[in-house]
Amino acid sequence: RDRGFRGVIVAPENAAEAAVVDGLEVRSADGLRDVCAFLSGDTELTIAPPTQLGSEATAVNTEAILDLADIRGQEHAKRAFEIAAAGGHNLLLVGPPGGGKTMLARAMPGLLPPLGFREAMEVTAVHSVAGMLKPNTPILRERPFRAPHHTASAVGLVGGGDPPRPGEIALAHHGVLFLDELPEFPRETLEALREPMEEGHVTIVRARSRARYPSRFTLVAAMNPCPCGYHGDPSDRCECAEERVKRYRARVSGPLLDRIDLYIPLPPVRVAQLGEAASGPTTAEVRERVILARATQQTRSGETNARLGVRALREVAELDAAGTRLLSSAADRL
Repeated sequence: RDRGFRGVIVAPENAAEAAVVDGLEVRSADGLRDVCAFLSGDTELTIAPPTQLGSEATAVNTEAILDLADIRGQEHAKRAFEIAAAGGHNLLLVGPPGGGKTMLARAMPGLLPPLGFREAMEVTAVHSVAGMLKPNTPILRERPFRAPHHTASAVGLVGGGDPPRPGEIALAHHGVLFLDELPEFPRETLEALREPMEEGHVTIVRARSRARYPSRFTLVAAMNPCPCGYHGDPSDRCECAEERVKRYRARVSGPLLDRIDLYIPLPPVRVAQLGEAASGPTTAEVRERVILARATQQTRSGETNARLGVRALREVAELDAAGTRLLSSAADRL
């Protein structure tokens, strides 16, 4: 439609999906012979009725989302997640097993604003190309949450094949990509993330084809502080030598860490905290604040804070003298 076409012919299974778009006459055909007969004027093809979506196109699946108030402790991490959701920032959680890294990550999709119509169309298109759109689902209404295993290859994460197929980072477009046990991913797999995270898309080139997929996602990464997971724990149970800890952390390169905005240390959760009543804001309350914050950003620059260019950043977040001194001191000392 954006290119000026008035109609399309698709397979019957894709008719409802295509009919989501206003201003297009969508017809379905079982095969190329039917298409030829239609173009020759020998037969008619069924016109798909417009797909009615109503307000469900921007729905949030609250039942499938872990509520932030149900996570015990880690109040500073919850605040960081709100900041990340509001500004579109990537974050890294570092802490021992049982600290709540996975629970926090799974709460993130619920903190994000509902998908807008164009965002939903982009997410649906990627999943349709990947062959992952469920039957009778003309459009995806919820932000994707992708959590590939650390044994995933670079092709599985970034995409590839012939013809090219989208990988996990494209399937996470406008949603959340959760990489647990970050240092356990192959080094070449992690390095392949750098350019898509910077550019917001991934281009796959093969001998006979070329494909470009969008990849604007929120990265939530998690890792243990050392191979055994208990470095710095008050119980002093860690037996990892310092050199082993350094090698473990060095598996994640500096250039990749540069693309992660928020670093969140997670201390162990005390047993007493597990029995406490739910506290802090709920997911719904935080989401409302995130929606307001994103509306401010859209009005101001059309971009989230994480994607502001240098010029726009100077215009909307110019440092005062005290802020400049603070950052200069931190950079020198740390």
